[in-house]
Amino acid sequence: MMLLKVILLAIVQGLAELLPVSSSAHVVVAEKLLGLDPSSPQMTLLLVMLHTGTMFAVIVYFWKTWKETYFSTRARFRPFLVQLIWATLLTGIVGEVLKKIIEKTYFRGAPEAQIEMLFSHLELIAPALAAAGVLILVAGLMKGRQHSSGSVTSKSQSEGFITRRQPSLTFGQAGWMGIVQGLALPFRGFSRSGSTISTGMLAGAEREPAERFSFALAVVLTPPVVLLEAMRLMKAAHAATAAGAPIDLHGSILFSLLGAVFSFFAGLVALKWLSSWLESGRWHWFGVYCLVASAVVLVLHWRGY
Repeated sequence: MMLLKVILLAIVQGLAELLPVSSSAHVVVAEKLLGLDPSSPQMTLLLVMLHTGTMFAVIVYFWKTWKETYFSTRARFRPFLVQLIWATLLTGIVGEVLKKIIEKTYFRGAPEAQIEMLFSHLELIAPALAAAGVLILVAGLMKGRQHSSGSVTSKSQSEGFITRRQPSLTFGQAGWMGIVQGLALPFRGFSRSGSTISTGMLAGAEREPAERFSFALAVVLTPPVVLLEAMRLMKAAHAATAAGAPIDLHGSILFSLLGAVFSFFAGLVALKWLSSWLESGRWHWFGVYCLVASAVVLVLHWRGY
């Protein structure tokens, strides 16, 4: 039975992770409906291993593009690497500051408060989904308006009305994407990919470089998060054993690895869909979806999930 639940969660994660609709929110809701505890060490490790599966899907899907764009010459790779380090550093700073603030305020007085305790709170996931939805909607509509204006004035390029396509991001655009990724770390529902790509677009970047850089950030971010959650599970397993209620550590790791495999294949499907939607100018519809999902999550919270 648990294997079937893991497969279901892997499919949900894989399909939703690479779409800007917050896979974490979808997985948390699915876990709630399946009677699982999203904040338990076993489930948080499973979640990050599902992210690992989709991380490899990202590498496979984008490798050819990354190779041509970032790795073809040293002159191209150097600024990309600097931007990646800069954005990731900002993510770590913002995420750690938020983590400490939440643990010292929201969980004030709770013994050994951890940010993962937020993962089962649907009343927090709903507004996070709504915030991501608004950001995606605004970015999609503004970018669509710019492109529409650019096509109308295609004969007046000298007047500066057209947003020229950029092969890569600027240092500032990468920084803003890193900051917003840090904001997404503690809050399930605030879509990492949706918020970072939208931020890049709002900062003046074209969709394609923003998409490529967003998923490159995900590849860098996933391994340390997996390590942290694995350490959390091992610590919880030792504590449970000492208390006389041992956790099946090997079983949890095995299920997590199987979940990563299934999420890998589901992620490849989602990436293809994401790119086609971006290319057709329908980015804002993901924002509409997030707003609807926010209302659904709120209803589930009111019904006791």
